[in-house]
Amino acid sequence: MDQDVFETICQLADRYAAALREQVDLREQEMKEDDTSHYLLYRVLGVTNEEGRSIDLYQNKGRFLYKYAGAFLERAAVICIQHRYPGASRVRIPNTQGTRPKTFEIDCLVGSAAHEIKWRDATTDGDHITKEHARVKAIQERGYTPVRVMFYYPQRVQAIRVQETLETLYQGIGGKYFYGDTAWRYIHELTGIDLLAILERIALSRGK
Repeated sequence: MDQDVFETICQLADRYAAALREQVDLREQEMKEDDTSHYLLYRVLGVTNEEGRSIDLYQNKGRFLYKYAGAFLERAAVICIQHRYPGASRVRIPNTQGTRPKTFEIDCLVGSAAHEIKWRDATTDGDHITKEHARVKAIQERGYTPVRVMFYYPQRVQAIRVQETLETLYQGIGGKYFYGDTAWRYIHELTGIDLLAILERIALSRGK
C-alpha cells in the first residue's frame, strides 16, 4: 500500500468527517427551533412525538451523510488516479447534442479515457437517461472513451433498470461501465492502489 496515498486519503477523510459533524451539529441546533405542528399528522398515523423527532433528525443526518460520503469517495478515487497519472484532470467539454446544459464535465480524464466517478446512483428519473445519452455522445464525438465507475449499485428495482439502460448505452458506443466489485478492481488495476483496502484500514483505525 502506498503510504503517501494512504496518508492523503486519511487526511481527506478527517476533513470530510469534521465537516459532516459540523453540519449535523448545526442542523440539530436549528431543529430545536423548528415548528413541530406537523407532528399531529405523525400521531394520527400512529407515530409518537418522540419517534417523529427522531425520524426528522435522522432524515436530516442521512442527507448530509450521503452527500459527504459520496463526495469523499469520489475525491479519494481521483487522488488514486492522479497519483498514477499526474496529468489526469477534471475537464469540461461542450454539449454538442443540445443547448442544456451548455457543457458536460468529465470527472477525470486519463489520456482518452473520460471517467465519470460515482459513489452510487439511485436515480429513477427517465430524464437522467436522456441527459447521460447526450453526455456520452458528446464525449465520443470529442474523441474520448466514456468510462463510468460506480462503486455501489442501487437496490431498488426502478433505479436498477435505469443503470441497466445506462450500461447498455455505454457498451453500445464502445464505452466501459464498472460497478460494485468491478469498480473497485478497475481503480486498483488502473492505479496500482487498492482503494478499498485503504478505506477498510481507515475504518478499522477508528474502531468502526
